[in-house]
Amino acid sequence: MAKIGFIGTGIMGKPMAQNLQKAGHTLFFSEHFDKAPADLLGDNGVALANPKEVAQEAEFIIVMVPDTPQVDDVLFRKDGVAEGVGAGKVVIDMSSISPTATKAFAEKIKATGAAYLDAPVSGGEVGAKAATLSIMVGGCPNAFERALPLFQAMGKNITRVGANGDGQTAKVANQIIVALNIQAVAEALLFAARNGADPAKVREALMGGFAGSKILEVHGERMIKGTFDPGFRISLHQKDLNLALSGARELGLNLPNTANAQQVFSTCAALGGSNWDHSALIKGLEHMANFSIREE
Repeated sequence: MAKIGFIGTGIMGKPMAQNLQKAGHTLFFSEHFDKAPADLLGDNGVALANPKEVAQEAEFIIVMVPDTPQVDDVLFRKDGVAEGVGAGKVVIDMSSISPTATKAFAEKIKATGAAYLDAPVSGGEVGAKAATLSIMVGGCPNAFERALPLFQAMGKNITRVGANGDGQTAKVANQIIVALNIQAVAEALLFAARNGADPAKVREALMGGFAGSKILEVHGERMIKGTFDPGFRISLHQKDLNLALSGARELGLNLPNTANAQQVFSTCAALGGSNWDHSALIKGLEHMANFSIREE
């Protein structure tokens, strides 16, 4: 069984860490920012002072934090991961961050002699708890093969996409698709309800046809019931779409529908909904229409 450093035990990170422990691995947690959750500590969970100490103890170091600046801090701060790694170790960033920054981070870590994988995930809190995450990996084949048993403890659809940065690129593409599907479902249910149809029955009818999707199944139900506890927060999806739009500018691309979805998320944020689940995008559309599909 492996010795694994795990930094970032939030909504996604904590159940991912628990699944690694269930698989028999020993985990080391950094308390440089927050105390490690008490229920992760014990025979196969050890709290240490900072990321450097975690990296010194572990063969694999997994980072699962919100955004690019936090990854930068964990890796390269004083007493950061980079000060504790070297030959034979593998740093795995499972956060969703900038592909461009990822390539730079990878080069700096590889200069220490360690390997680097970017391995962002999709599947939300439900997938993290059920160990059914999709994991998109960038990095060298040898490091990927070494880390594969860890990924298999956390997910089901595991793909090495290519070199460092390609995993993050795949995740940004994923977030574009998810956002536009959420917006499509929200607009369809809003149209149906405003036209006098029962949105729950419309959703039921659509589930069996070509419009059926995981978004319609899971998020469509949340929209109808008004259950918008995250899940995956709107603020995090906005961060991911910012990565898409900034990357598109660098590449000279126009992503008009992505930009539109970001504007609707911004409406939700202006309504105080930055911490709502991203299925609450419908509330932005409802606000603009002055109409709710629920009795509110």
